[in-house]
Amino acid sequence: MKAAQVRGMTVDQLNDELVKLKKEQFNLRFQAASGQLENTARVREIRRDIARIQTITRQKSAAGAKA
Repeated sequence: MKAAQVRGMTVDQLNDELVKLKKEQFNLRFQAASGQLENTARVREIRRDIARIQTITRQKSAAGAKA
């Protein structure tokens, strides 16, 4: 997911996407612990997507507080 895509989303959409990614991260952690994880790079992608969404959400709420 690119930052430009994330910036185009509303805060509600960002929160929904964040919940979805956290669920996927949870499942990937279980797969890794049980030795069933095939695509290990996906863990890194998910972690970075979560951070990207949280950063942009904070930026949007800070901009809303100033206005």
